Amino acid sequence: MAAREKRDIRNQDSHVALFARAAPVPPRFLLGEPHALFYPFHLCHPDTLARLLVRFASVHFRDFMALQLTPMSGMTAFQERMGLSFPDLIESGRLVQGYDVSGPLPSTVAAAVNRDLRDPLWRARFHTALRWDRRLQRGLFEPSHSLRVGDRLVPGPAALLRLMDHSFGQQIYDLDLVRALSKRDVTLEEGYLFEYGLALVKTSASLVYTQTLALAHQIQPATDSPSHFALYTQSCLRENWPTINHLLVRTGY
Repeated sequence: MAAREKRDIRNQDSHVALFARAAPVPPRFLLGEPHALFYPFHLCHPDTLARLLVRFASVHFRDFMALQLTPMSGMTAFQERMGLSFPDLIESGRLVQGYDVSGPLPSTVAAAVNRDLRDPLWRARFHTALRWDRRLQRGLFEPSHSLRVGDRLVPGPAALLRLMDHSFGQQIYDLDLVRALSKRDVTLEEGYLFEYGLALVKTSASLVYTQTLALAHQIQPATDSPSHFALYTQSCLRENWPTINHLLVRTGY
C-alpha cells in the first residue's frame, strides 16, 4: 500500500474515533435509509430543510463552530439550533442536532486544514468565492458592520473590498501563521493578513469536520452552497476521501 494511502486511512480512523464518542441520539429509522449531514453551517433555510427531508430519512446539523486557535484566543459560540424552530422534527427523529465542532482543532483536523491552505486549486476556488459569492462573504464577515482590523475599526464594505485583492489569494498561509497573528497586536496590514487567514481556516475546518462527522456516523454530506460544494469536492479528491456530496440548488429563496 502506498504511503499516501496509509496516511489517509490512519487519518480517517482517528477522525472516526474522535467524533463517534459524542454522537447525538440516532434517529429511529432503518439503518439502510440515507441520512444527510447539512454543511457547512449550523442552520439552513426552511425550504432547503423541506427539500432534504423529501430525499433523506433524517437531516443532521452541527452546532455553531466556535474555533479556539490558541489557549488565549477563540470565538464566541452562538446557541441557535434548527430544532428551536422545528421541535416536531426533533421529536420524530427526522432532525438530529448537537454535533460539537467547537474548541481547539484536533491534530488530524489541523493537518487537513493545512493541506487545504497549501492546495493552489483549493485556494483559487476560495478566493473566487470570496470575491463573488455574497453568501460565503456573509458567512465569514458581516459587511453591514464595521470590522476591527489590526489597530483600526474599518467599515465592513471597505474591509471586504480590501480582502478581495489578488495578493491575498497568492499569500502563503498555514495554521502557524494565523495563530501567530492572533497572539499579538498587529498593524492594519497584518490585521488584513489575519482576517483573510482566519476566513481560510474557518472555511477549511468546517469542511474537514463535515467529512469526519459523515464518516463517523455514516451520513451523507449535503449543502445548498455551490461554493462550499466545490471546495469540499476538491478536498475529497485530494485527500482520497469518499466523494458522496449532494448539492441542492436554491431557486426562488
